[in-house]
Amino acid sequence: MELIDILTPDRCFCKIQGVSKKRVLKTLSTTLGKSFRNLDETQVFDSVMAREQLGSTGIGNGIAIPHCRVPNCNEIIGSLITLEGFVDYDSVDGKPVDLIFVLIVPEEKKEDHIRTLSVIAERFNNVNFCDTLRRAQNSLELYKNAIAF
Repeated sequence: MELIDILTPDRCFCKIQGVSKKRVLKTLSTTLGKSFRNLDETQVFDSVMAREQLGSTGIGNGIAIPHCRVPNCNEIIGSLITLEGFVDYDSVDGKPVDLIFVLIVPEEKKEDHIRTLSVIAERFNNVNFCDTLRRAQNSLELYKNAIAF
């Protein structure tokens, strides 16, 4: 699995305003709900927040990978965000976040969820990859940097 398999240019957002973790995830849930007719934005938001209740998906070094399985989702969906500033995310290292990759997976695809999440986490463990994403000046450049690495 490669990022190009789950990420599209219209799901990459560069240097957006981030007031709080909750607001960033709400905005993204709304965007995904509007992009995919089969997804209910409230259900996406509730699923992402329920996962956050289990433990923060802030993995450290300014990175978060919120993820969940959602009913009526027909495909694995990725969305990549860089924030203009940092938001508190209750990350494992206590540092705020400015780089977020959201993963939405069909409810019945538990193994695909784990496998895809592992690939994404490994990619974001690469400092050069993260630095390249943070240097992107617009959403298209962010997308191209993400799939080229």
